Amino acid sequence: MASTCPINASLVLLGDRWSLLVVRDLLFAGYRTFNQFLHAGEGIATNILTDRIERLIDAGIITKGPDPDDGRKWLYSLTPKGIDLAPVLLELSKWGSKYENGIAPPGVLESWEADRAGFLTELAKRVKTTQRQPKTARRSR
Repeated sequence: MASTCPINASLVLLGDRWSLLVVRDLLFAGYRTFNQFLHAGEGIATNILTDRIERLIDAGIITKGPDPDDGRKWLYSLTPKGIDLAPVLLELSKWGSKYENGIAPPGVLESWEADRAGFLTELAKRVKTTQRQPKTARRSR
């Protein structure tokens, strides 16, 4: 009989570091392409990245669509289910900063602690806006 524990169910999908880092990069770094994930500085191998992206797509956490500026490339976006992982990542960041010498981007955790609902609302708006813009429009900023 499979476990019905919600923590186990979450870890089956997200229990490796790479899956959460892909979600992190979509949420906070605005990354959308395979090469952006590959060169994010974490040292992920291409085969591992391909596998994790496929798992996240199959789980309904991210989607994949053609780049409107270059039909040979794919763009990845978070689904609402993926955006709902923001509090989990923020709490992991908070914990890692407190106990494991992690360094969160300046102001992020302070903003999270000061107004969680407002922070999540603004983050979701920013993610959705970034996902709708063609790459060329974002580059001009």
